[in-house]
Amino acid sequence: MISELWPYLAVFSSGFLAATLFPASSEAVLIGLLASGQGSAVALVAAATLGNTLGAVFNWGCGRGLAHYRDRSWFPAKGAQLARAERWFKRFGLPSLLFAWLPVVGDALTVIAGLLHVRLVWFVPLVGLGKGARYVAVAAATLGLWGAS
Repeated sequence: MISELWPYLAVFSSGFLAATLFPASSEAVLIGLLASGQGSAVALVAAATLGNTLGAVFNWGCGRGLAHYRDRSWFPAKGAQLARAERWFKRFGLPSLLFAWLPVVGDALTVIAGLLHVRLVWFVPLVGLGKGARYVAVAAATLGLWGAS
């Protein structure tokens, strides 16, 4: 039973970690599993998307929880930096969450969304859609479905 589930647990876990501030490459895990034929491609993409989206929700929660500490001297973002990030987010709005899959800025974007109290009802579908599209593209390229003649 566990031997059948391990590919999905592996890609889910790597997706979760990759979405947080920990360095991880869920794409490499997904590519490795797909290339070795372990598991269903659709289920692997779904597990990676779910893990990565839940990792982003973890970041959102961190931002939400840290919001009331924003004026403390130890807070990682100072007033001007935070104000600039807030202006940027307000300028581009909720659709910017579709880009939470981007390296470096995506993690920060999810924390900022928490700091700004973006509602989960908007956060989860937008972040999940963007992250899912990225994993579909990675899977399609790995399986030779992208650009095949």
